[in-house]
Amino acid sequence: MRIEKCYFCSSNIYPGHGINFVRNDCKMFRFCRSKCHKAFKMKRNPRKVKWTKAFRKSHGKELAIDSTFELEKKRNVPVKYNRELWQNTIHAMKRIQEIRTRRQNQFIKQRLKAGKKLELKDDEKEVDKHIHLIEPRVTEEEVYNAALNKTKEKLREKQKMLEVESMDMD
Repeated sequence: MRIEKCYFCSSNIYPGHGINFVRNDCKMFRFCRSKCHKAFKMKRNPRKVKWTKAFRKSHGKELAIDSTFELEKKRNVPVKYNRELWQNTIHAMKRIQEIRTRRQNQFIKQRLKAGKKLELKDDEKEVDKHIHLIEPRVTEEEVYNAALNKTKEKLREKQKMLEVESMDMD
């Protein structure tokens, strides 16, 4: 059982699925679904169509060059069955998959760091542009002084009221 790759989008094609197109020069093109087949017939370039693996790799969205991709290459050389060889191969495949996922996660984190820096710069520019809309920061000391001044004013008003009442009585 061989899992093929779609010629257009590079997704997996399992046995019994997909569409095969054979050109006059006997070159076979395998497509995972009619969407890929129609795009191929319209002569679209997979590197320019945003949902394909080729676009993502060519635009730096996915890990493109890595030694873990060597195992995925197609080999047409027949090898005599050896149980130990198969066990070692399966163990290596699992280990390589772990390494690949770790490297892809690290690659994604590196990509997102650049975006966060750009976002931070944009935010700083926005604040600098509209600084007049932001109220100045008030410290605790200023709040305390303002409250103290209010209470002093109330006391003065009460004293004035008392003086006025005492004068009225006289």
